Amino acid sequence: MELQFLGTGAGVPAKHRNVSSIALKLLDERNAVWLFDCGEGTQLQILKSNIRPRKIEKIFITHLHGDHIFGLPGLLSSRSFQGGNEKLEIYGPVGIADYVRTALRVSQTRLSYELKFIEITKADTVFSDKQFTVSCLPLDHGIASFGYRIVEADHEGELQVEKLAALNIPSGPIYGKIKRGESVTLSDGTVINGKDFVGEKKLGRIVTILGDTRKTQNSVSLAEDADVLVHESTFNKEEEKMAKAYYHSTSHQAAQVALEANAKKLILTHISARYLTGDIIQLENEAKEIFRNTKIVKDMEIIEIPFRNE
Repeated sequence: MELQFLGTGAGVPAKHRNVSSIALKLLDERNAVWLFDCGEGTQLQILKSNIRPRKIEKIFITHLHGDHIFGLPGLLSSRSFQGGNEKLEIYGPVGIADYVRTALRVSQTRLSYELKFIEITKADTVFSDKQFTVSCLPLDHGIASFGYRIVEADHEGELQVEKLAALNIPSGPIYGKIKRGESVTLSDGTVINGKDFVGEKKLGRIVTILGDTRKTQNSVSLAEDADVLVHESTFNKEEEKMAKAYYHSTSHQAAQVALEANAKKLILTHISARYLTGDIIQLENEAKEIFRNTKIVKDMEIIEIPFRNE
């Protein structure tokens, strides 16, 4: 499981930061990519990565400001041109379906795959299967804006084949019983407990990706015990009044959310183009005053999300 940051800027593209888009790469888990927001130029950023548009199976939109959605029509069209035939689901606030359908209709674009919209109006579990559950809560941005919490199911322990081979236990249906933790009687009458041959269960990982927002309790709830929290950092700590006026957060406020939520790692993004290199370092250091394990990411940067016991 990896996060790749395709765009880390706020508002408008800059020379070194494109606008918002994050790829959650689940290639080992389900051979798929989930996209969170799709600002202008996202498909160009994808061309610089190893992401294949046909692998994108879900797109989660946090809110309908242009720097988070203007890249959608082009990406959807290109996915069709590049042989993407699998259904694609788009989650987001009410209006996302109208926006996309209007853009496709006016440009007379026909897709080679089914497009399904799931519009969000309130706190909800928007997706769930045996592997992942995605829930959302409303944030405070002056426009309908949501944060998403992605929870992976726990992984069962791996069968310790080397220990079985050492006991001359041949592979076959018996391995399935042992894997399930059952007691098994061998041909010589020996009884073994399957639980002794299965490694420790791995706890599923938790990733929280927030839309633009003021500091709010819902942000803390979404980030509770998260392995990674992705939070906007549009303003520095001296600009708290401006952040509140524009419905955004400061670096300090993002760090406070991470601390209150007991998150493991804080990733800061949505960085204003007015901040130069020295300012970026200052933003990160400000957050570290409150939450040490903080990192400001750059465009195209990849963050691996390991299991907690690794």
